[in-house]
Amino acid sequence: MERKIVLAIGGASGSVYAKLLMDKLAKMNNITVGVVMSDNAVINWELEIGTFSKADYPFTFYGKNDFNAPFASGSAKYDTMIVCPSSMGLIGRMAQGISNDLTTRAADVVLKERRRLIIVPRETPYSLIHLRNLTSLTEAGAIICPACPSFYSQPKSIDEACMTVVDRILDLAGLDSGGYRWGENS
Repeated sequence: MERKIVLAIGGASGSVYAKLLMDKLAKMNNITVGVVMSDNAVINWELEIGTFSKADYPFTFYGKNDFNAPFASGSAKYDTMIVCPSSMGLIGRMAQGISNDLTTRAADVVLKERRRLIIVPRETPYSLIHLRNLTSLTEAGAIICPACPSFYSQPKSIDEACMTVVDRILDLAGLDSGGYRWGENS
């Protein structure tokens, strides 16, 4: 069965998470990925990890205001949406149901259809407003997966540490990440 995933890349710092996630998704079979990026996502990608090129990935990219994208409607049956990384501004708009661009519209669709929405916040510390927005999204059915690497696998590089978050995101999406498993890896 083919999986249909929406990947929204927000404008928070942490482009490495989005890149590693895209690299891993690109190697998976039976998966369709639609990508939407904010303007700041592209700016941060280029500041943090180098030139961004859509041609590097076998995905379909949609403009931030392309409401004709299939996942702007529940009838397209995209089963999972991942927002990685997400700023608190984007989280606030999603929590309030403000569908003013493709990312927030897709999140609204995923929540109303009771499908899987995984949000990866990449800001710290959290204010009370942030916590309330995260709580609202959780109550609406979203999964909050902060970009907090684990270290029990003894990562040797920044990419390896960041991959612990990416593997967790993939696990939450119901995809086999092939990553480190507590008590199963020696």
